[in-house]
Amino acid sequence: MSYIGRQLNVPASTVELTAEGAITAGKPCIIEADGDVAQASTSAAASGTAVVFESASLVDTSVAYDSNAQKVVISYNDAGNSYYGTAIVATVDPSDNSISYGTAVVFESASTSPIASTFDSSNNKVVIAYGDGGNSNYGTAIVGTVSGTSISFGSAAVYESANSPSPSIAYDANAGKVVIAYADNGNSNYGTAIVGTVSGTSISFGSAAVFESAAVEYNSIVYDSNAQKVVIAYQDEGNSSYGTAIVGTVSGTSISFGSAAVFESATALSVRAVYDSNAQKVVVAYEDDDNSDYGTAVVGTVSGTSISFGSAVVFAAANTAEPFAVYDSGAQQVVIVYKNNASGAYGTAISGTVSGTSISFGSAVVFENASADYLSAAYDSNANRTVIAYRDGGNGDYGTAVVFKASSTNLTSENFIGFAENDCTDNGLATIQLGGSVNDKQTSLTAGQTYFVQGDGTIGTTAASPSVTAGTAVSATEILVKG
Repeated sequence: MSYIGRQLNVPASTVELTAEGAITAGKPCIIEADGDVAQASTSAAASGTAVVFESASLVDTSVAYDSNAQKVVISYNDAGNSYYGTAIVATVDPSDNSISYGTAVVFESASTSPIASTFDSSNNKVVIAYGDGGNSNYGTAIVGTVSGTSISFGSAAVYESANSPSPSIAYDANAGKVVIAYADNGNSNYGTAIVGTVSGTSISFGSAAVFESAAVEYNSIVYDSNAQKVVIAYQDEGNSSYGTAIVGTVSGTSISFGSAAVFESATALSVRAVYDSNAQKVVVAYEDDDNSDYGTAVVGTVSGTSISFGSAVVFAAANTAEPFAVYDSGAQQVVIVYKNNASGAYGTAISGTVSGTSISFGSAVVFENASADYLSAAYDSNANRTVIAYRDGGNGDYGTAVVFKASSTNLTSENFIGFAENDCTDNGLATIQLGGSVNDKQTSLTAGQTYFVQGDGTIGTTAASPSVTAGTAVSATEILVKG
């Protein structure tokens, strides 16, 4: 870093700084942590090299991020070992988007499917919910402890003495509890939820509560940290298989519910919900069966014990399957991974930005040029990367994972410094016009109009995310830089 400071022949409202990368005259610039200056810009989404974690087929995956150990845990049933429930710890290297693994550990010596997992940050434990094929497929959960690149488990506990399809699990940080949503096969597949308490390496449960008195599928539960509620999105078979959601409130070891709200008045398949902590919204991704199975997403707002939705947005205008959504807090984007059935069922990812009650999407990225089944994902907040696990149809159906980096901008709500007065090469001295100066390197502006810096380094009349005011146009080619 080098700070040259003001020179005698440089106007008082400018500063000369070392350029990090080439800078174009007239472009908005940001100050970096080391004091260098860079042009505001967006980096493209990209994926690393896929790496096998299980050299055998599998039938399900679930990924959870352990923020204490700063590791990712992939749970799956290992077809190469009698479909036993198995877990493996993964380490992400953000420098090259690579991933490496420890040794796989069996947590259930019986067939396990389906599988769902979450991280309990109060107790620093991974909790896995699954159907135990060695015990009549009863709904079962187990607690895992990560140490280095290994994971160990306590004793399994039954949460439902019946087959419990479509489990989904989330951690309620306000209550300090995990909540499992599932279809209760012992009660007509009614939508049901139960609260679990982790203690040491064990877990115990309260009483189950029905949230939908009809058969449900594709349960997906998330925790809304702003509302301090859980939200369950699901397919309501009692109402024409419409996409539906409901808000749950945890109190002690019990859970109660508000009124259900429909987010898609059509058959909604593969429903997956995620919470966007920046926008403080719930986003639900799904296949819209009444619209050619297009990949679709909708934004939900929780208020009290209710949830309301904006208009649905198509993120993939093609037949899609198995969408899975996670939130990338570094890029402040929702990442949706899915199979593109219109293109070889290839594994594909796309990032979306929530604004108000809507969401807009960038360009899709193919991370697997083969059929990718049983998709799941989690965001590693230490590496600022998303880990995607799946069955690779192009490589013996082996269990595989890949690291995905969402598109991101270097612009924050605080680092905009001004406009470049001149073109500058990398490591050269860039003259930056600060607040109160007038930059005359613009085109097609409207005098009197306020302009905002966009994440891609342009300026526009609508605030982006983050919202950063660039200044006010004084002519078609000049902008008064905001002080």
